[in-house]
Amino acid sequence: MQINFAVSKSVRALHWVYKGCVSPFLGENCRFYPYCSNYAVEAIETHGVVKGVVLSIKRIFRCNPWNKGGYDPVPQKR
Repeated sequence: MQINFAVSKSVRALHWVYKGCVSPFLGENCRFYPYCSNYAVEAIETHGVVKGVVLSIKRIFRCNPWNKGGYDPVPQKR
């Protein structure tokens, strides 16, 4: 449980750095709501590191010009 907590905190810190330093230069180009970076944080917090990262990678691959996007929440934990 300690590892999961530490990774979750690290992901939040990386998200904060991304939102503050990288995102302003890229603009808001995500086709989905919530944005992919927010989705990744929520997925990892909801499902743990392994499944959260897998869900995040799948989402990032769907975020492209050929996908219409829209509302795509993190699936609920079973």
